[in-house]
Amino acid sequence: MPDSAGVSPIRPARPDDAEAIAELVRRAYARWIPVAGPEPRPLPDDFAEAMADHPVWVADGPGGVEAVLELLPARDHLLVENVAVDPDRQGCGLGHRMMGFAEAEARRRGLPEVRLYTDERFADNVTFYARQGYHVFDRAANGAARLVFMAKRVTACPPSLASGGGGKGPAEGGKGGGNGLCG
Repeated sequence: MPDSAGVSPIRPARPDDAEAIAELVRRAYARWIPVAGPEPRPLPDDFAEAMADHPVWVADGPGGVEAVLELLPARDHLLVENVAVDPDRQGCGLGHRMMGFAEAEARRRGLPEVRLYTDERFADNVTFYARQGYHVFDRAANGAARLVFMAKRVTACPPSLASGGGGKGPAEGGKGGGNGLCG
């Protein structure tokens, strides 16, 4: 639920969130069905399986899950596998907050870069990510889709500062950075 300032906290997804996440993703991606076909990626994903495999985060609101963020840690970057915001909450800054959270999580993990990909036909997404400071580093065909690969360098946070010397980073339920030095 939102705090007293109306801000939805970001928390780790729980197994009982899987159905709500799947519904949220279906609604968020519905606008792309006329462009990409009946099941634009990541619609077919099994979110219970995803939560068992890699970090999945959600933001709650009065109606339940309002946003989801799937992260795939790699050796030299953090991949945003999926970010989706409830259509009724789009344009309110929640997508920006989720991406900021991903960047803070990359810093906390000592990773210097956040990467993502999207379908080139989802022009609004490409524009949104570019406004967040992401740049295109590659393009590739994937069936009918043409994927746009984007990245943003983040200042990696040394492990000793990632949690502020004992504070909580985003993965531990904190706001990230702990001491304000990283995040």
